[in-house]
Amino acid sequence: MISCSIDSREIADESIRRTVEILLNLIEQQQVEIKELREENQKLRDENNRLKGEQGKPNIKGNKNIGFKNNHSSEKERFTPTEHNKRSKNKTIKVDRQEIVTYPKEKLPPDAEFKGYEEVIVQDILLKPDNVLFRKQKYYSPQTGKTYLASLPFGYDGEFGPGIKALVISLYYGGNMTQGKLLEFLE
Repeated sequence: MISCSIDSREIADESIRRTVEILLNLIEQQQVEIKELREENQKLRDENNRLKGEQGKPNIKGNKNIGFKNNHSSEKERFTPTEHNKRSKNKTIKVDRQEIVTYPKEKLPPDAEFKGYEEVIVQDILLKPDNVLFRKQKYYSPQTGKTYLASLPFGYDGEFGPGIKALVISLYYGGNMTQGKLLEFLE
């Protein structure tokens, strides 16, 4: 890019000075547009080459660090091993139910003594139907000639509850599950 400095204030004629300023602004706008078009053209060439199975122009950035740092440390000095302390995740897990697993007494020797329990937390999820029959109160007023019917709780409308609606939306959008597979899962 050629760089030149023109001071339009040195031009005596006002109309010529204004014309020169307009032309300089136009040239500057065109330079910016040419630069953007060149970059877009290079991107399109790279994409074309990529689609052909070739590689595009490599993106090589200049080295910003000129020279070397005086502080060169060895690998051993830079690496300081940290002691690994494994924390128990069982403290944060909410236990929903407890079960006692018994050892078959017929497989025990006669002198075996009970020494307590060893605890193991197993995480699982339970999907089960929760079909609810809502019995909505219904009143009739002979005076007004109207029937009054209780409405369903918040979140319930239609034949499906909020839990199944949320699950279907999550599986459809988040799990990329097709409508056919969702129907199969729900049946």
